[in-house]
Amino acid sequence: MKKTLSILVVLCLLLSVFAGCSSGGNGGSSEPKWLKMAVSFMYPSLDVHKDYNGWYTSIYGISETLFRVDDDMSIKPLLATENYIVSDDGLTWTFELADAKFSNGNPVTAEMVVRNLQRLAEVNERFAYLKEFTLIAADDKYFSITTKDIYPTLLTDLTSPEMGIMDLDATEDFDNAPVCTGPFVVKSMVPEETVEVERNTAYWNGDVKLEGATFIYLADDEAKLNAMQAGDVYAYNSVTAAAKAIYEADPKTYNLTVIPATRLQFYVLNKNNLSDNVRAAINLTVDNDKIAEYLGGTVSAAVGPFNPAAPYGQVTKPAVDTVKAKELIEADGYTMGDDGFYQKDGKTLEVRIHYYKARSLDSIAVLMQEQLQDIGIKATPIAVEDADSTYAATGDYDIALYCMIADKAGDPYFAINSLFREASRWAKAGFANDECEALINELEFETDVAKRAELANRIVQMVIDDNAFGFVGLFNKTTVTSHGVTGVAENCPFDFYGIDADTDMN
Repeated sequence: MKKTLSILVVLCLLLSVFAGCSSGGNGGSSEPKWLKMAVSFMYPSLDVHKDYNGWYTSIYGISETLFRVDDDMSIKPLLATENYIVSDDGLTWTFELADAKFSNGNPVTAEMVVRNLQRLAEVNERFAYLKEFTLIAADDKYFSITTKDIYPTLLTDLTSPEMGIMDLDATEDFDNAPVCTGPFVVKSMVPEETVEVERNTAYWNGDVKLEGATFIYLADDEAKLNAMQAGDVYAYNSVTAAAKAIYEADPKTYNLTVIPATRLQFYVLNKNNLSDNVRAAINLTVDNDKIAEYLGGTVSAAVGPFNPAAPYGQVTKPAVDTVKAKELIEADGYTMGDDGFYQKDGKTLEVRIHYYKARSLDSIAVLMQEQLQDIGIKATPIAVEDADSTYAATGDYDIALYCMIADKAGDPYFAINSLFREASRWAKAGFANDECEALINELEFETDVAKRAELANRIVQMVIDDNAFGFVGLFNKTTVTSHGVTGVAENCPFDFYGIDADTDMN
């Protein structure tokens, strides 16, 4: 009996241990999968259409749009289907809706979508242009948008998170409890402190893996780091270089995802002051990889102005080759002086690098100076307070450093129009030409997404081949997660996505 009792005790202990193992952790059977995530901004309202609230209702998994931008920066259907039609004159777009439902079970109808877009135009001045469009619901499944002029970026606009669709009739409190279509619904909100969401049990687009999530507003970088180390949060993005180094030192605890995003560092080479050979030599010398390394992983070395994962980011440029660079300079008649700089006709080959002290441009200017001086070009960095009212406006520079968001929502036209047009302020540097202008005109009115990418690649390659610009780096989106946490939009370059039905923790 004693032996039998001992065996039973041991079995009970083993069962207890196994039970503990099976229920422990966030992915265990007895604990809910509830994600805690830090965010750097938090608005006091969840009204999808007002201000930039839609960015956060999208991050929280509450609201969804007709189309979305995928991780490869292509536009994919969501509440709409891919079966949209553009009229022969390019003015009328007809959309078919997916079989989507709001969290209360009501179907998403064309009439409700039209009313949402009309409300957005009324309450958000950035979308007031929608008032100029004619929106018609043909029946429950189809609606059309007619524009006064050809508007090929309409699909891109429809991915804007502010265009999230709400059940306007069922929503009683737009600021605190909008009724939307996303995989999560609002559980509670403490304005500018926390937002809690829980699983939408009536979600229309598949199973939702998380039971819910809590978003905690932590603006301070050190606070986010401390919360992550303490286990108070399991994920956040916009990780600083200092915090990144800490997480990298503990790969058993943390996963880091670093991808190039959409903010571009670039420089313009003034063709009026610099010969073809000298511009080519500069681009063969500036080492983007070394600059990215110096900036501590906060940027990825760029080839063109767009993320290389994008369909319109498929361009190439020559590798760094300082030997070839010197050959080009010497082909222009320069000889190396005793001071280590090239000279011709008694004048030193010197370039002025204009920059402003933001977005690491000051560091880039110094690094470019060092790299160019190593091959015999004397470079002088010149700092200004406001580039827009000085060198960018006047064209008085040899090399002009600048930073901008090159891709707003999965389309190349904004950056191409801003940088390469004959009417652009950068045209003062002498690049703009008839062939490029004709291609940009074609891009402006092309409605086929694949053709837009093809045109964009041709335009950017032309700029690279002409050595009119140098594309230095794309700021990275850096996300940290605890091991087992996946699907917090860590692989998407845009900041307005967060959790979705596939977000998981194990």
